Amino acid sequence: MVFIPILPTFVKTMRSSLCIGLLLLSFLFTENLFSQSAGQALAIGQDVNVLFRNESTGSVFMTSRGFGANYRRLWHVTGEKKRFVEIEGLNMSHPKEEKVKRDRGKSYYYGKLNNLLFIRAGYGYLQTLYRRAERKSIEIRMNYGAGPVLCFAKPVFLEVEYPDTTGSTPGDNYIYKTEAYNPDKHNPNNILGRAPMFYGLGSTKIYPGGYAKLGFSFEYGEMRTSVKAIETGVVVDVFPKAVPTMAKFSSENVFVTLYLGFHFGRRWF
Repeated sequence: MVFIPILPTFVKTMRSSLCIGLLLLSFLFTENLFSQSAGQALAIGQDVNVLFRNESTGSVFMTSRGFGANYRRLWHVTGEKKRFVEIEGLNMSHPKEEKVKRDRGKSYYYGKLNNLLFIRAGYGYLQTLYRRAERKSIEIRMNYGAGPVLCFAKPVFLEVEYPDTTGSTPGDNYIYKTEAYNPDKHNPNNILGRAPMFYGLGSTKIYPGGYAKLGFSFEYGEMRTSVKAIETGVVVDVFPKAVPTMAKFSSENVFVTLYLGFHFGRRWF
């Protein structure tokens, strides 16, 4: 018959397909058992030494010019490398700010033109430099990233008093106004104090720019499902248009800051 010569080949093909199918089923069954056992261990509070594909952290940090908060979402690229996206907000003060307070009125920073708020959104990578072998040891990682940044510059508004020269007894009465700080008009003698925080919010100007970050983190948490780490590093913010900060100092195109933060988060499959 015509089919007799091809029968051995057909049998051989079916046998190979059956072996491949059994291998796939065995792999899926083993992976399912592993996931179930790992999930059961996590459910009862046990630690598991596995590779978690997902991670998210939040942090608070202080910088050489202010303080802020960060949210970071990470995914594994390899066993030692993760990619991340992050968003953070922080205030940016000037190193030469000096707080002043009169007998009446709220304290203020004399000479300060704008309150600065930075919003950064970046993309980067986290590389493990030293993986800990035991729970109580420290894991060292390096992170680097970059992205756009927006600087929101809100003018500083002050409560100011002026002599009333229109009254019956000039010099005995005063007129009170709320004005944006003007070094040509305002001085410690006629400034009472700062205006309410959100006063003049509509006068805020936005300066777009970019930032780059390099940092090192030291994770000390005992459970692999949770993240506890200290991170330190440097950030450079660059703006094409200079941002005015203080009246007696030049506007700034480049802001270089050091930071120290505390990260808390979790990992999952």
